[in-house]
Amino acid sequence: MEKNEILALYDRDLREHAAPDGPGARVERVGAVVRQTAPPHGWNGVLWSDLDAADADAAIQEQIAHFTALGTDFEWKHHSHDRPAALGARLLAAGFRAEPAETLMIGEIDRLDLDARLPEGVRLMEATDAAGVDLVIDTHERAFGTDGSHLRRRLRAQLAADPGTVVAVVALAGSEPVSAARMEFVSGTPFAGLWGGGTVEGWRGRGLYRALVAHRARVAAARGFRYLQVDALPTSRPILERLGFLPMAVTTPYLYELRGN
Repeated sequence: MEKNEILALYDRDLREHAAPDGPGARVERVGAVVRQTAPPHGWNGVLWSDLDAADADAAIQEQIAHFTALGTDFEWKHHSHDRPAALGARLLAAGFRAEPAETLMIGEIDRLDLDARLPEGVRLMEATDAAGVDLVIDTHERAFGTDGSHLRRRLRAQLAADPGTVVAVVALAGSEPVSAARMEFVSGTPFAGLWGGGTVEGWRGRGLYRALVAHRARVAAARGFRYLQVDALPTSRPILERLGFLPMAVTTPYLYELRGN
């Protein structure tokens, strides 16, 4: 398939007709906006919209009113090809804050270079219980310097309620966790999503990120998925391009935060 066809498939399957991404979450279409409303510790936000200059501001205010009434912050996941062209500026004017942009990258698994090996003495372990989740999240916190409390609760709930939708894996050097990542399967679509690939300082530059991508790609292929999609940081994009992923769009999370949250 051509790049534009793959992007259109992504928009249709993962945004416009998105499925809830966790237990208790609800996806609904309200006019020209598709949003997810989730329980505590879940992701709340706008997944897709088809707006124009005449209706964009009203739609933005409608979403602010919806999530404010629920007492929750939320995210508007903006893609560079979304309409109208000045949607990002309109979100900022409405009180949103832009997070650092990432690159949406998609790879057709059969065309990826998956010849990657782990460093000597390193093995992979899939997380299947709370202890495994703790290893994954602890590694993320060390790698990214962020608080993984929300993701820890969400991943535990997801593995308990529907373990077939997610794979979480940690790389161990002996007994020390040195890198971790996860993959989420979107049932009824050809897409699996790669998330959270992070390596702790001292182990970077040894091919662990590449090896974790290759491992997850093989798992996805074995389950019948055709494409992998990633929201790539600038540090990850060159590696993914060398593996055969194509840049599709720029994604920017716009956050609307309630005072006091």
